[in-house]
Amino acid sequence: MEVDCKQRDFTNKKRIVVKVGSSTISYENGKLNYRRIEHLVRELADLQNQGKEMILVSSGATNAGLAPLHLDHRPRSIREKQAVAAVGQGVLMHTYEMMFREYGQIVGQVLLTRMDSQDRSKFMNSRNTLLTMLEMGIIPIINENDVVAVDEYKIGDNDTLSAMVSGLVDADLLILLSDIDGLYTDNPKTHPEATIIPVVHTIDKHIYEIAGDAGSSMGTGGMHTKIQAASIATAADVDMVIASGSEDGIISRIVGGEGVGTLFKAKDTPLHSKKRWLVSGSRAKGSIVVDKGCRDAIIDHGSSLLPVGITAVEGIFQEGDIVNVQYDGIIIAKGIANYSSININAIKGVQSSDIPKVLGHDGIYEEVIHRDNLVAMY
Repeated sequence: MEVDCKQRDFTNKKRIVVKVGSSTISYENGKLNYRRIEHLVRELADLQNQGKEMILVSSGATNAGLAPLHLDHRPRSIREKQAVAAVGQGVLMHTYEMMFREYGQIVGQVLLTRMDSQDRSKFMNSRNTLLTMLEMGIIPIINENDVVAVDEYKIGDNDTLSAMVSGLVDADLLILLSDIDGLYTDNPKTHPEATIIPVVHTIDKHIYEIAGDAGSSMGTGGMHTKIQAASIATAADVDMVIASGSEDGIISRIVGGEGVGTLFKAKDTPLHSKKRWLVSGSRAKGSIVVDKGCRDAIIDHGSSLLPVGITAVEGIFQEGDIVNVQYDGIIIAKGIANYSSININAIKGVQSSDIPKVLGHDGIYEEVIHRDNLVAMY
């Protein structure tokens, strides 16, 4: 595969997050694949010995709970899934702890929910805990706390979780391992001539169309969520690679610069802690839809969001809430709104100078979102 070696020069990548899906560490019957796990552990331990700081985001808790409970299928109800995950978390962590110990590594379990990152103070607390673990030479093993997570605070998938963690700890590289070996030019299941796209510089609507909508026939194995994860990671200045978890030595090969999988290049725009939190931890309460001129001003020039470029408002939110900014069906930015959804609906399309006329004494801000509280997602 022809790939620019400079783009794959990961020599100086020290803090690396690796995410493994259930399909990577489990057999089709749901039981754990110890051979695959052992290979994973050996690679991570070896890279840790080289001076890297390794972080593992691992799925598989529910699968790990099947065998002890003598179940031959994954549970369907939320309560059953949470109960099985409670058993499986212990089994999975014991497996990792035992194998990492064989290679002289200490691991620590971290269970997160979106609540831990939604509030900025909790976000910083989670960040400080993980950074302290890394300073102490501990390999964090992270999963969503499925046992207690409810829909309102559920992250939902470990692709997104790993991207959030990457921003949380200022990672240099995120590697997503699954049964998908990269982003293809088309669905390889229906188009055998499709080829892997080696590098993606910009995550635009075309990339989402290639991946397919979530749950669509075009999407393959959750590629849509992986593109969403790439959007979060790259906006937080983290390179991300999607590759197959079934290939031996895949992590070392990626870190060594081999052109496998698909590389999503990070935006070269280091973020201060507030914007990093907006990208990596916050959950939007609604969306503001903008026109092309407004989109270009935000993406190309880092401008504030002004009412004149707003075409629609989705959802109900208040002043100070976090919102998505959308153009052409794609989230292009996230920010903290100066006005409620009701007031933004009233002032959309008007000049900033006319805000006080429309809102009266409530129209005290010229911008709907100030540039300091707005971060572009690509």
